[in-house]
Amino acid sequence: MEATDRLVANPDVVLREEFDNWGVLFNSANGDSLATGPVGVAIWKALDGRRTLAEIATDVKAQFEETPDSVLEDVLAFGDSLCQRRFAAAAQEGGAA
Repeated sequence: MEATDRLVANPDVVLREEFDNWGVLFNSANGDSLATGPVGVAIWKALDGRRTLAEIATDVKAQFEETPDSVLEDVLAFGDSLCQRRFAAAAQEGGAA
């Protein structure tokens, strides 16, 4: 993943948010699921195909206290994992896929 990449959430994936801001992503197409914390939920909600991963990292840093200096690298790694598991994909040029 690159900081300038734009990802879009797979429409087959559903986010179930829990009361403590944690969530579970479920891909109905292949049955895969992923539990994630509040930061992962925030990243997931930002995958609209319009914002770059760098912009999402900036939003995460502003939204959460005590964000590590590695926030960009962490967002890139999470985005890469989501793509590998087919929870997200690269956006088409000009916006969402």
